[in-house]
Amino acid sequence: EVQLVESGGGLVQAGGSLRLSCAASGFTFDDYVIGWFRQAPGKAREGVLCISSDGDTYYADSVKGRFTISSDNAKNMLYLQMNSLKPEDTASYYCAAEVGVRTGKCIAEGMDYWGKGTLVTVSS
Repeated sequence: EVQLVESGGGLVQAGGSLRLSCAASGFTFDDYVIGWFRQAPGKAREGVLCISSDGDTYYADSVKGRFTISSDNAKNMLYLQMNSLKPEDTASYYCAAEVGVRTGKCIAEGMDYWGKGTLVTVSS
């Protein structure tokens, strides 16, 4: 059974940084797209950053230059480093994965597995 567990959320002032972690268990797929999504109150869930097993990276325009994604495959960990945070980055952040594909789009509707999320609040 695949499980994705996020951690690292919290309250931070605008301009600050946070690092989110996603621990993946039972994840034995060779072909996948995995990444981070977020959902602010009253808004649709959106893709933030995803990476594929082919090495492609997908960024939302709103986070380019501020957020980076990385992974430690030996530890089955996925990370989201968020710098220069803005109040509009406030949202619940989710780790999610689509399996059976080597490349694809970072869209919520395509994901097969989801974590329960971690809340990030950026104060102005």
